[in-house]
Amino acid sequence: MAARLAVSRWRAPLAAAGPGPLLSCRRWSGARADAVYDVVVSGGGLVGAAMACALGYNIHFHDKKILLLEAGPKKVWEKLPETYSNRVSSISPGSATLLSSFGAWDHICNMRYRAFRRMQVWDACSEALIMFDKDNLDDMGYIVENDVIMRALTKQLEAASDRVTVLYRSKAVGYTWPYPFTMADSSPWVHITLGDGSTLQTKLLVGADGHNSGVRQAAGIQNVSWNYDQSAVVATLHLSEATENNVAWQRFLPSGPIALLPLSDTLSSLVWSTSHEHAAELVSMDEEKFVDAINSAFWSDANHTDFIDSAGAMLQYAVAFLKPTKVSARQLPPSVARVDAKSRVLFPLGLGHAAEYVRPRLALIGDAAHRVHPLAGQGVNMGFGDVSSLVHHLSAAAFNGKDLGTDYGLCKQMNAPLLNMMLKKNKHLLFSRFNKFTLH
Repeated sequence: MAARLAVSRWRAPLAAAGPGPLLSCRRWSGARADAVYDVVVSGGGLVGAAMACALGYNIHFHDKKILLLEAGPKKVWEKLPETYSNRVSSISPGSATLLSSFGAWDHICNMRYRAFRRMQVWDACSEALIMFDKDNLDDMGYIVENDVIMRALTKQLEAASDRVTVLYRSKAVGYTWPYPFTMADSSPWVHITLGDGSTLQTKLLVGADGHNSGVRQAAGIQNVSWNYDQSAVVATLHLSEATENNVAWQRFLPSGPIALLPLSDTLSSLVWSTSHEHAAELVSMDEEKFVDAINSAFWSDANHTDFIDSAGAMLQYAVAFLKPTKVSARQLPPSVARVDAKSRVLFPLGLGHAAEYVRPRLALIGDAAHRVHPLAGQGVNMGFGDVSSLVHHLSAAAFNGKDLGTDYGLCKQMNAPLLNMMLKKNKHLLFSRFNKFTLH
């Protein structure tokens, strides 16, 4: 009876997962010997590829078998194009350190990136201003094209092919989870069925398969999500004149934030979050009107109100009285002259957060665990932070000879920050056109 109750408790959340990859929790006959991996990473995007690299180059994983599953084809990287990609990320110094730990950052430095040393954030409806500066002239971060990061990760995966196996055009379509208790004829590992019918086993499955994570759905882990009712418009912009261009700019408009991220002396990347209707209008308007709209969004004071200005001044006075600080002078953003052809695209925005990051034999990282607003291109840093944290715990477990997928201490440590992370993400609702909340 106790065994039946345990199985029903384990199956209940799986049944609640709804549509998704085939999943089950049953005995495994062991009639065929499948390949057994220590870690399987599902999803070969920036975060998943970084996870596979970090494990492959970890000294305590030199004798471990690692597999990376990527649903798409392997990209053939030719010469870096002269035209910049419209999808970029702001890489923090901490993320750069992670990428350096397994050699990927050197490849990025040999390709292209742009360091920035200041960040100016200000409001369109008031004089409110925040300036982030580095007094010691250290870099605050680095604007890097996603394709450049992916090229660097691919090179390092190829160099570690004796330690990390990468299966392209391979997608998991079924999962067989181990029983939550030991049985004589059951397997202790996760069994994965691929689209071609082949199967494999893993001691730890890492879901890095995006915000619509099939791994998360198959495990029955609830996901709290919000619909911002917004889209982000991205584009590559040419500045009116060459500049040092080492400042990241962000202004909060009534409809959402707009950011200008440096790419070179003459180029910057745009991320403009606004309503779906306005985003579609921005993408379809002619280049001259689009450029005028961008310059107006950064320069116009049409949305200023005396009431908000007065309230802001009173708050600044109160803060200065309690804790005097040096006030940074407001800088003016560069003027935009034109936009790269075909670089304007839009994509819908949303927020999501998994109720659990880890379970025995399972861990979620990146957008599979948490999807956030692309404020100044910062989202990927959270994913790289997941990689750093998980690799730290797994490396310690491997060094101490522990089972990689069943250390309950790991589960508690990885899940402990959930409330704090949730509170941080809720801040995005302050400026979003929030209208929908779902739990699934």
